[in-house]
Amino acid sequence: MSERMEHENDGPRVLIVEDEQDLLHLLQYNLAREGYAVTTAESGEQGLRLARADPPELVLLDLMLPGMDGLEVCRALKSRQSTQGVVIVMLTARGEEADIVRGLELGADDYITKPFSPRVLLARLRAVLRRRGADAGEEADETASIKAGPMTIHPDRHEVVVAGEPVALTATEFRLLVTLARRPGRVFTRQQIIERVHDGLAAVTDRSVDVQVVSLRRKLGEPGQAIETVRGVGYRLKAY
Repeated sequence: MSERMEHENDGPRVLIVEDEQDLLHLLQYNLAREGYAVTTAESGEQGLRLARADPPELVLLDLMLPGMDGLEVCRALKSRQSTQGVVIVMLTARGEEADIVRGLELGADDYITKPFSPRVLLARLRAVLRRRGADAGEEADETASIKAGPMTIHPDRHEVVVAGEPVALTATEFRLLVTLARRPGRVFTRQQIIERVHDGLAAVTDRSVDVQVVSLRRKLGEPGQAIETVRGVGYRLKAY
């Protein structure tokens, strides 16, 4: 089994946990070439051990691993204070929708479906790291205005302006829009939306979330189409 492999790059530190050696080497080569400092592991147990010993900024985590699978690794990382802030991007095979949803609900930040191009992978990693940096800034000021394409959202005034015109939203629709807009490009499962927008109320169903998204899109007009449906998973606001 491969041991830790590091490069002397000074970019973001990435841990790749992948048991397919050809893919592991391809990922390692492409990330190192882009300036990332790369560490690799070929099992969930090894990946968890490396992440706990020296937490990276991002873990690229295959879900289908021998022994301890990717979901278990994700759960373990998010349950410990020293690693709960690590960005996790899952690598998944087609048809693993249930695992994708579970991983996002455990705290993963994004997922990439195999097969994928190196260019797409690098773009997604840059985007998720940018979002994490933006999230850190948002925590300092929850009232800061949010710009999303032609939309400007003012959380402190409970106001949305589209192309200079105010848009009337219900309290629930407004919270839904703010949730999506604060993390553009991130996929939220329906359960995550229920927890964040409806305080986890058991009476709110997945169907209720779908209806609210339809209503929000309609009220926002053309910009509402930026709220994208991720089939079998949930919703995200397109990153402008």
